[in-house]
Amino acid sequence: MVRLVFFAVFSLLLLFVDARYRYLESTRSALSILVSPIQQLATVPGAAWQLVGDFYITQNRQHSLLKENEELHRQHQLDAAQLQQLQTMQAENQQLRNLVELPLRNEFTAQLVEIAYAERDVFKRRILVSKGGNGNIQLGQVVMDDTGIVGQITRVYPWLAEVTLITEKDHAVPVQVLRNGLRAIVFGAGDTSQLSLRYTPISADVQVDDILVTSGIDGIYPPGIPVAKVITVERDPAYPFARVTCLPLAGVDRHRHLMVLSKMPKLPERPPEKPALAGTDKRAKTGRKN
Repeated sequence: MVRLVFFAVFSLLLLFVDARYRYLESTRSALSILVSPIQQLATVPGAAWQLVGDFYITQNRQHSLLKENEELHRQHQLDAAQLQQLQTMQAENQQLRNLVELPLRNEFTAQLVEIAYAERDVFKRRILVSKGGNGNIQLGQVVMDDTGIVGQITRVYPWLAEVTLITEKDHAVPVQVLRNGLRAIVFGAGDTSQLSLRYTPISADVQVDDILVTSGIDGIYPPGIPVAKVITVERDPAYPFARVTCLPLAGVDRHRHLMVLSKMPKLPERPPEKPALAGTDKRAKTGRKN
């Protein structure tokens, strides 16, 4: 008990002296240097626990961010696909509106069709449309889009019809130059991006950027429908004909919806030619009688 009282009094005395005269500052500094390693060692378990917790928190956040990134990337791809589909639908709707608003002459009617299949043979420029005999489709009818002639019905099935494109090799369309009315015939070259104006004399008034329209003289294609635009004209004096290359105006390989025109009114039959030899013999007999 005496010891307890002694040490308590001694402690109070030290506190008074240190607070009053600060005699123990050096002693406190020396003790802090000695105790500092022990304090740092004591804080190691807490720091290690804190590091482990931070590591798991960081891993969880990183995993969550990766999942969020994947979800955003997938949503971006979905949105891009939907946007592209929307743009395609808008283009189709615009093309359909152009077809519906296309002015036609009174003697022609039209019906909309959709491309069902395309010919797999790259050397055949033909397509199948979604209407055939069930839609009163007939051989020889003209197929066009909102910008010009696409082709002609060449075969009719009960539910489908085959269209031969104007770009089919050697497929001929009578045309005339819109600028001056010059008549010619444009032929397919087997390429959807090219037509040729054959048998055009070198002296013919055909120029680059001339627009070719149907002439209507064949009784198949209605007159005045755009067909192609002249892109090159090559004249070589060594040859009797110029080499004229044209670009189809219609989207023969782009659009899904087309328009089939009714057939042109039947032209009167060509009058029979009188044989010139019979007329000459008759005149000779009349001369002999005289």
